[in-house]
Amino acid sequence: MAVQGKRAYRSAARSESAGKTRARIMEAGKVLFLRKGIDTTTIGQIAERAGVSEATVYATVGSKSGLLRALMEQAMFGPRFQEALQALQGVDDPVERIALTARVARAIYEAQAGELGLLTRSSAFSPELRKSQQAFEKLRRDMQRDRIDALFEAGQAREGLDREAAATLMWMYTSQEVFHKLVQESGWSLDAYEQWLAHTLVWTLTRQPAAPK
Repeated sequence: MAVQGKRAYRSAARSESAGKTRARIMEAGKVLFLRKGIDTTTIGQIAERAGVSEATVYATVGSKSGLLRALMEQAMFGPRFQEALQALQGVDDPVERIALTARVARAIYEAQAGELGLLTRSSAFSPELRKSQQAFEKLRRDMQRDRIDALFEAGQAREGLDREAAATLMWMYTSQEVFHKLVQESGWSLDAYEQWLAHTLVWTLTRQPAAPK
């Protein structure tokens, strides 16, 4: 029992150390990406700032693209997103789940508007950023698929829509571009954006074209 206890302690200590190393690498990458741009920042510079070897950076995040994706996921899928997702998972009605998708979208883009927004603007033409954004868009569409499937399986999809068309419409309406046009360019409040998006998704995708509660 004593040996097992020591092994468990060492394992926990290694996990804590790995977590701290990952946090230093991500913070170093974020600072350098903001200061120098994504494409001109090197793994060597990230390693030097984080106080680790280049091999450790590669082992921890895989590559510069992997680090960028990790930073995007950290920003977009943080506490606000988890709260919105938890609320969504607690609902069985497929139409209400469609409406609650607006809360999930708001959580993603509200979180993104901070440091990650500065990063994307400072490296707007970066090929690395574009690859990461494309990967995020695929992930976002895949994550929405179960709500579309549930809507069709319950017979609540709007007449004339097939699943692929419905998935495309949800993906489009919940895009960053729509959020940017309404909130950042037109000055809509986050509440107004969420209410509009919930109403629009229900009206467009379901047999119940009425404003959600």
